[in-house]
Amino acid sequence: MSSQAAGWYDDPEDPAQQRYWDGNAWTDQRRPQQGPPPLQAQFGQQRPADLPRYGEPAQHGQVYGGQQPQQPPQQDQPRYGQRIPGYQPPPAQPQYGQPQYGQYGQPQYGQPQYGQYGGPQQQYGQPQYGHGQPGYGYPGQRVHTTPDGQMLSGWWRRVFARIIDGIIAGIIGLPLTGYFIYQYSKVLWAYFQDTLDQAAAGTPTTSTTLPPEVYKWMIPATLIGLLVSFVYEYLFLTKKGATPGKMLLGIAVRLRDVPGNPPGIVVLKRYGVYVGISLLSAIPLVGTLFSFLALLNDLWPLWDDKKQALHDKVAATNVVRT
Repeated sequence: MSSQAAGWYDDPEDPAQQRYWDGNAWTDQRRPQQGPPPLQAQFGQQRPADLPRYGEPAQHGQVYGGQQPQQPPQQDQPRYGQRIPGYQPPPAQPQYGQPQYGQYGQPQYGQPQYGQYGGPQQQYGQPQYGHGQPGYGYPGQRVHTTPDGQMLSGWWRRVFARIIDGIIAGIIGLPLTGYFIYQYSKVLWAYFQDTLDQAAAGTPTTSTTLPPEVYKWMIPATLIGLLVSFVYEYLFLTKKGATPGKMLLGIAVRLRDVPGNPPGIVVLKRYGVYVGISLLSAIPLVGTLFSFLALLNDLWPLWDDKKQALHDKVAATNVVRT
């Protein structure tokens, strides 16, 4: 051992430790084993020249003890673009915001589809997100639909469609109501002129009622106008599902649970409730209450979860987007 270089070696007294050899004799310096044990050799045997000392890195390609370490067999690596027999590549995943299409250009069943802003585009009959077209809008934004998924109309579209239809129906009925409206206007203007003359003379009138001759011409004009308006709405809704005003605004009337043009009895109920509330508001004393009810009927779709006015609820209808 006297020719052995100084260093740490297995302690001949305790194999679990290492002991420092100073080149001539064992010292009292000991430490626990660190890492794998060195090559087993008899005490005093020359250390192999190709074996690195503990803690020293081995040279690339160095062989310990003259034995070549066995390498695991390498498999042939496929070249770029070469097809591997029996290998099936995984299906391509759709990029975020892009739908995945199948054989005939239709979105594959069960695959998520995305709308204009990356939100999920729901299937027909399910709640959709957005405020214009199905499947468009911000995620989480609720769009009201019928039970089968048709989008409901907004409040402003209904209002403008009602104004347009009122103008068209008034023009159609003018040949029938024109004479009565003329006489009514002449009597009413004479009444206002007389009231102003009395006020100028210092003897103002205290009457708050219109002269009976005003009602003589006003009532026939109103009834004829309502009849024309009803025929106008009945024919268009039962034949087309929408009046000209609704067609211009892209909306239509249908039963809430059944698609298609509404039946005649449904149109009658719907129109009867709407006009009935308006007529009752003209009755003295109770007219104020019914005027408030008519206002509620017009505003009800703003907060109703089914976007129905009161006359829609009675007739079980919805105004939908086309």
